[in-house]
Amino acid sequence: MTANNYETDVLVVGSGAAGMMAARAAADEGANVIIADKSLIGRGGATIIAQMTVAVALGEAEEDSTELHFEDTMVGSRGLGDAEIIRAIVERGPEVINEVEGYGVKWARTEDGKRSQVVSPGHSKRRCVYVDILNTGGATANGLKRAIWKDEKITRLKNVMITRLVKHEGRVVGAVGFSMEDMVPISISASQVILATGGLTEVYERNSASSNMTGDGFILAAEAGGELRDMEMVQFFPIAHLFPPLVGIDPIMWDPFRYKLGGRLLNGEHEEFMQRYNGEVAGKYTATRDLTSYAIFKEVEAGRGSEHGGAYLDFRMVPEDKLKEGFGPVIDILKSQGVDLTKQMVEVAPMAHFMLGGVKVDKAMKTTVPNLLACGELIYGMHGANRLSGNAITEALVTGRIAGETAAKDLQQREDEIVKKELEQEWAQLQAFWYPEKVEKDEDSILGLRRKIQKILWKGSGPLRTEGELQQALGEIEQVEAEVKEVALAPQDSYALSLVEKIEAVNMARLGKAIIQGAIERKETRGAHVRLDYPEQLEKAYSSLFTLNEAGEWTFNKVEME
Repeated sequence: MTANNYETDVLVVGSGAAGMMAARAAADEGANVIIADKSLIGRGGATIIAQMTVAVALGEAEEDSTELHFEDTMVGSRGLGDAEIIRAIVERGPEVINEVEGYGVKWARTEDGKRSQVVSPGHSKRRCVYVDILNTGGATANGLKRAIWKDEKITRLKNVMITRLVKHEGRVVGAVGFSMEDMVPISISASQVILATGGLTEVYERNSASSNMTGDGFILAAEAGGELRDMEMVQFFPIAHLFPPLVGIDPIMWDPFRYKLGGRLLNGEHEEFMQRYNGEVAGKYTATRDLTSYAIFKEVEAGRGSEHGGAYLDFRMVPEDKLKEGFGPVIDILKSQGVDLTKQMVEVAPMAHFMLGGVKVDKAMKTTVPNLLACGELIYGMHGANRLSGNAITEALVTGRIAGETAAKDLQQREDEIVKKELEQEWAQLQAFWYPEKVEKDEDSILGLRRKIQKILWKGSGPLRTEGELQQALGEIEQVEAEVKEVALAPQDSYALSLVEKIEAVNMARLGKAIIQGAIERKETRGAHVRLDYPEQLEKAYSSLFTLNEAGEWTFNKVEME
């Protein structure tokens, strides 16, 4: 078996903002780093397509403090935020904003030279910085990419699928997988491994994710013995684009324009409705994402939805010159696709946007497994049952830096030969997984099953949940998981996307089961988790704890919050 075997101090799996920051931080501490991604380095995941803001208590727009940021985030978490994690992140937020500015990320500034900061729902102060125009994520990713690109301590491996973490004597000592380009098995021996693989919202039919955000890191961590928390907590972005069809525009772009210009949210009867649910005053958008999603779906349920099953977003009352100023070049892109905001409304509706739960870590980003760390959207702790707008990139940057620093300061003896030996076993298992029955089937069957998974999750454990639909979804997802495993595909010598898609589909089904099981057990409505049959919030908050048993099935427990 021809294989590529690598050795390094720190392995980072994933190259969004969290992964690149982790690599940068570890190298800054003197460690040799390999950063591997199943996509191109710095091009996959959520960061590159993020358009919104970054919440940091700089205090340049008005007096602010990290303590206030901490308090707002704790309140927004609906009782499920981990105070230690939240404090660790908000306290280093200003530091990392200054750091990435040094990498060429040009935060918008006011005429007097201060960073522009705006208020977002749930924040009590104007603390959210941004890059014009709708380029916060792209600019951040490009800046971090420049920061790691020419460092001799950082080796980049693109199009590499990591399929299993290797353990020895209870600790993680590396990872194995394969190169998608040439189908060569790969082993990477490392003293410390950092998972930064992002979220899992691709499991839903309607989502804002990159297509490769299939939750691989959650499975890698759980299979290595790691603990997952609150997997039922998925945030649904309330005003994602629904109709008319648009090409080349992020579906969640409407948020900042609504706050900036006062876009009205109307039901099917063309009346504002948010005041019915949380007393929001017309023109002052204070409702958090969970409450806005709930309100839209309740209007649809009551027969007051828009034509295509959402709500209308209306900018017609905004003067044309203000629209052009506020939207910038986006206004011309919309017009080129037949959308004139001076004359017509658009339809918006919730879509799966962000994973709130995830891998359990401590404030140093160490998981419950020795030598394994995690960071970014993959981890639990920052958001609880609801994420405040602006906190995602803050979390990615800070937790990535902390993880990199922690890993580099705790280097231990590598186990190169053990990792190489494990690769042989993993490669044999991958061959059996890829071609289990010696019967070729159309690879479209995998894509069809993947879409089936997405439909099951959206219908059965989407924004509004009930016992009956959840139980039905659980049975259906278990059946689809079995079907995926039985699909055999013709071997390929290069760019074996069908194998990657099959691995991803199995991961999606397994994670779907965790989401559904957690939602069945959580008999309350709390933040993003809405149970129509249990509309009240329990007095005592608890966190859902998931681990995998020896049979590869989820075990579930409840941990009361302090």
